[in-house]
Amino acid sequence: MAGAGKGVTHAGAGRPPTLFPLFAGLETLPGVGPKAAEAFAQMGVTRPRDLILTLPHSGIRRRRIARLAEARPPEIVTLVVRVERVGPPLAKGRPWRVFVSDGVSDLQLVFFHAHRDWIEKQLPAGARRLISGRLELFDGMAQMVHPDHIGPEASDPPPDFEPVYPLSGRLTQGVVQKAVHTALTRLPEVGEWIDPSVVAREGWPGWHQALAQAHAPQGMANLAPTDLARVRLAYDELFAHQLTLALLRRDRRRLPGIVTQGDGRLRARVLAGLPWPPTGAQDRAVAEIAADMAAPRRMNRLLQGDVGAGKTLVAFLALLNAVEAGGQGVLMAPTEILARQHFRALEPLARLAGIRLEALTGRDKGDARANILTDLAEGRIDILVGTHAVFQKTVAFHDLRLAIIDEQHRFGVNQRMELGSKGNGLPPDMLVMTATPIPRSLALAQFGDMDLSVLDEKPPGRQPIRTTVIAASRLAEVVDHLARALDQGARAYWVCPLVEESEAVDLTAAEARFKMLRARFGDAVRLVHGQMPPEERDAAMADFASGRAGILVATTVIEVGVDVPEATIMVIERAESFGLAQLHQLRGRVGRGSGASSCLLMYQEPLSETGRRRLSILRETEDGFRIAQEDLEMRGAGDVIGTAQSGLPRFRIADLERQAGLMALARRDAQAFLDRDPAMTGERAPAVRLLLWLMEQDRAIRLIAAG
Repeated sequence: MAGAGKGVTHAGAGRPPTLFPLFAGLETLPGVGPKAAEAFAQMGVTRPRDLILTLPHSGIRRRRIARLAEARPPEIVTLVVRVERVGPPLAKGRPWRVFVSDGVSDLQLVFFHAHRDWIEKQLPAGARRLISGRLELFDGMAQMVHPDHIGPEASDPPPDFEPVYPLSGRLTQGVVQKAVHTALTRLPEVGEWIDPSVVAREGWPGWHQALAQAHAPQGMANLAPTDLARVRLAYDELFAHQLTLALLRRDRRRLPGIVTQGDGRLRARVLAGLPWPPTGAQDRAVAEIAADMAAPRRMNRLLQGDVGAGKTLVAFLALLNAVEAGGQGVLMAPTEILARQHFRALEPLARLAGIRLEALTGRDKGDARANILTDLAEGRIDILVGTHAVFQKTVAFHDLRLAIIDEQHRFGVNQRMELGSKGNGLPPDMLVMTATPIPRSLALAQFGDMDLSVLDEKPPGRQPIRTTVIAASRLAEVVDHLARALDQGARAYWVCPLVEESEAVDLTAAEARFKMLRARFGDAVRLVHGQMPPEERDAAMADFASGRAGILVATTVIEVGVDVPEATIMVIERAESFGLAQLHQLRGRVGRGSGASSCLLMYQEPLSETGRRRLSILRETEDGFRIAQEDLEMRGAGDVIGTAQSGLPRFRIADLERQAGLMALARRDAQAFLDRDPAMTGERAPAVRLLLWLMEQDRAIRLIAAG
């Protein structure tokens, strides 16, 4: 590892000098002036390091021919020709035409906006030139518009396969290729930072070789994400990222936490009163959470489960563990509807346990609110269910041991930190939950700094949901079917379409459908949308939950957390306009009771191929994790999670959709590396540190520096 450069061994010493040439300004590269540098910056390329990690996205196949007669226009060819004559523009705005020949056949070279001096210098009459470009037929005449390459007959021809890079501004392929070539000469000597056994097993080239191969593809196969050079370079990014998260995990595990170990008496009461036992996945998650809470470090765990997998029970049993140990717990929900829903769902369980459960939302005012705050501060409330109102400074706990955040993506990091400060001295253990199944590769990228519990089983008694795809032109049949079901006591959701990202449009659609259904079914129909006053929304939900209303017309406000076990029908209009994960969430609002449930996906004709595939997947499976994986492949990582809230790292080479298995491999390699060499002083460590600097994993570098 001698070649890795001084200054690598100690992370706190600053960037290793061996990397300085890669982190210099782009203008230090020959041929890159201020304007070119500005154009590169538009692509996020400001240093040679960025350039070597910007791989070609396509390629051009050039065929060498000896005679024009061999050409098969339109195609890109390379050949030697003789310049016969130069034809200036016949009028303003017309092109220059240079007439060339191979001795038998003729060809026109066409140039728009060319200067005479340049033309006459490059293509003097009588000269023999090596040219390359796209040969086409125009009015029966062979022509080549703006050849890619013009040089003396004896000059080196362009490669048979030429890489094509992304461009911006006035950048040309020639400028980018030259800059990349020079940047690659600045690569430092490095040791191998990947576990040698992984390199050998996968057959990956070394770092230098991988970069050289990736920037000099020999064909389209070398541009695919499966190409060994590209896979290796993607893995470098993922390994650096996962090592950073592993260091964060280790760092967080060192944070002191409250030792919370219940005696199990309250949990036993609740479990004895359930109609069926927990699933194996629920038992496993409860045990993992209890072990974390009993440890003298702060818990930081994600509970991920499919729709209906029983996260609420797991959360409540975890909260009871805190209460058994003499402490308190809080469950946070992003909306008032969901908070009230949680409260109603947990009330019977709290009665079984014999503990006090209260709810706190923005609606609670006056004496009622004051009494809750007093009882909470004095320890008379065991578990609090709340919304953002819990973050207020006036809300104080007597002994907060566990904070649970539901639908974590709706809360910001700062809010989670505020909740962490509510503890009495040491911060409480933290459990975050999501009902959105996330493909494993994305979960590792987004939540790799957290411990992960997954609920991948459905509790017994959950009914399968019969899913039907039906054209919107058959609306009258759907309404008639609904009428028959209502006569038999059924309850139904009717979700209105997301026509565009506009609440106003959504609202119009929902209100129009509400009026139509109200005309048919009278007072049995209620309307819920996000712009309603909370009191009206809750009243409509309450009527539906109690059975006073049989149909609930809604926008996607019901996507998360609405739980009415008696509801057995879900109608979704313009289903093709929703994402797969969202459709799955909506469908999961039914099938929660003992009755047979159905979901009708109504689509507007004509249906696109993507829309058809999306609805077919929904019809075929109820497995949220399979659906999430399909959604990832169809839409991409940012769209699946939501770009603004995704928290996903931006990789230059790695592709989370197509290289999902690499992320899990990188996680195992990173963890194994730290397990073997926790102080990062071993043989691989200098190379690994260099990689972290190269990939700008500043958080990891700071943690290493701090010991």
